[in-house]
Amino acid sequence: MLLWYLGTALGAVWFVFRDPSFDVRPLALGAVLPELDGLFGGARIMHSLAFSLVLLAIVMLATIGRRAARKRWLGLPIGTMLHLVFDGAWAYAPVFGWPLAGWSFDDAPMPFAERGWWNLVLELVGLAILVWFWRRGGLSDPARRREVCRTGQLYRGLVGHS
Repeated sequence: MLLWYLGTALGAVWFVFRDPSFDVRPLALGAVLPELDGLFGGARIMHSLAFSLVLLAIVMLATIGRRAARKRWLGLPIGTMLHLVFDGAWAYAPVFGWPLAGWSFDDAPMPFAERGWWNLVLELVGLAILVWFWRRGGLSDPARRREVCRTGQLYRGLVGHS
């Protein structure tokens, strides 16, 4: 499941900030990063709130006095936090509250594994959101796609659109 996380993260950040200069590359990375927990057998540290908060603290400390870098890299912890929201990770306290809820992950499955067929619906919703961004952001133009890849400024193409 990737389209759901990417689409909802991009949509939420556009809806909240409406900043055409926001770099979506770290945001997109953060939105899918917690899925790497699956390599370790289920929902683990990256599905905890502590992971996102530590990541936020690292970004804030590493970018002291570097406003442009901070603005760019804040997308990474924002993406991981949005992943937790749109994954429903908060519903499983032993993982979400780690380590305050205890040190064990109790063989917690990945949240998407619990949803079954609903994953298809969510992926289709994520795809629809991404298609909307593709069309409204002018990404059918190869030059515009190269610009987004180079700058991360997907939202610039949405200025003036609702």
